[in-house]
Amino acid sequence: MATTVMASMSSPAFATGVRAGRFPARLPAAGLAPRRRALVVRAQSEPEKNPTEEKAKAKASPGLWDALAFSGPAPERINGRLAMVGFVSALAVEASRGDGLLSQAGSSSGLTWFAYTVVALSVASLVPLLQGESAEGRSGGFMTADAELWNGRFAMLGLVALAVTEYLTGAPFINV
Repeated sequence: MATTVMASMSSPAFATGVRAGRFPARLPAAGLAPRRRALVVRAQSEPEKNPTEEKAKAKASPGLWDALAFSGPAPERINGRLAMVGFVSALAVEASRGDGLLSQAGSSSGLTWFAYTVVALSVASLVPLLQGESAEGRSGGFMTADAELWNGRFAMLGLVALAVTEYLTGAPFINV
């Protein structure tokens, strides 16, 4: 937005310091011929800066240990993603083979798949963080960064509830 203000520096009102809307009772000396010089003042507003965006740019690319710190952006998000995949996988294996969560965790093939999944999801979650992207910046629609965190928290609780139920009943949650 640009505004332009013009004033005559040699006008009697400008010379005597008269405020807008008031005129002096008499003009300054009659011998002075008023010269018209235009004073042009232009003001442009700068785009507003968001302080949260400036902080995000300052912390654009955290180091590996900053991302993995207890209060960093990675631990809860990675654990939540692993819990979501683990909960769905545990229920799918129970439904297809009849193996419970505890027997899946005790088998060598279950531990191998678990290790590969942990490595793949951890790397896939850390690479964008180390490049300076944030989950909040990429979220949109109904699947926001907060929704992902809450889904991960519920999946963690679901895995614990699945393991406790299987331990107390002695049978898989889904009986084939």
